[in-house]
Parts: sequence; C-alpha cells; structure tokens
Amino acid sequence: MKKFVVLYIATQSAQELMAESSPEAAQEGMKAWMQWADKAGDGLADLGTPLGEGKEVTSSGASDAENIVGGYSVLQAEDMDGALALLEGHPHLMLPGASIRAYEALDMPGM
Repeated sequence: MKKFVVLYIATQSAQELMAESSPEAAQEGMKAWMQWADKAGDGLADLGTPLGEGKEVTSSGASDAENIVGGYSVLQAEDMDGALALLEGHPHLMLPGASIRAYEALDMPGM
C-alpha cells in the first residue's frame, strides 16, 4: 500500500469556518466527516486535523503563510486512482470554492 497526503484547500481558514459555524452546523459537519471516514475504512490511515495559522520559512527567515490549507488527512491505497476514489463525495467539497489536493508520499532512499 502507498500513502497519500491529502490537503484540504479553502477560501476561508479553518479557524474562520469554525468560528462562524453554529454548534448545530458544526455537529452536522462532523457527522458528514465521520460518515466519510467510515466509508473510507482502512483507506484512512490518519483522519488528520484542521490547521491554524502558519509560517513560511525561507533562508531569509519566517513570514506569515497564505492560509489556504485548512487541514490534512493521510490515506492509503494501491495507487493514486485508489486514493482519489476514497475522496469521492468528500464533505470538504461542499464548501464554496473548496478543493482537495492529494500527493503520494514517496519512500526516502536509504530509510
């Protein structure tokens, strides 16, 4: 099995979305995520978590990072097509302007 890192992209930060959400809407959102997690089954290696504000680090120092990545998950599948199949009907895609990026985690040579 290969592992895939999934990044949840949104026009609003996860912090903003959570702050603006009513308790009822938050509960419904979590219900949708848990239904997706159940459907993904063993293909979901790590549900992940929402992400807060970040920093971009360069050789010149650190600065505020553009806050478009709202969270992550780790999937496992035979190939990218299998990983993408796990993302069908994902609740993150209900957000306006939202997308999901999937990246294969490559083995480190010599490790």
